[in-house]
Amino acid sequence: MIRVEFHPEAEAELLAGARYYEGEAQNLGADFLAAVESVCARLCEFPDLGHPFGPRLRRLLVPRFPYGVIYHVRGEQIRVVAVANLHRRPNYWHGRR
Repeated sequence: MIRVEFHPEAEAELLAGARYYEGEAQNLGADFLAAVESVCARLCEFPDLGHPFGPRLRRLLVPRFPYGVIYHVRGEQIRVVAVANLHRRPNYWHGRR
């Protein structure tokens, strides 16, 4: 069974995004978390669903939000290296493994 693991900084980005959206509107942070969770569930079913994003990475966009889940697949594990706000500077997460 494929499982999803988040890089610590990717997890911090996820939580920061949820806090930001919750501050914008009630329950919007929960909606953001649910959208990312849905993306991760789809990746567990279809690991190659995301578009190639460099030599080893793939990216799948988060519906309703300007975010992308950037990940790579290692055997039975999907490693999320960034929950990237697409309006931030590009490739800021490049040094993560």
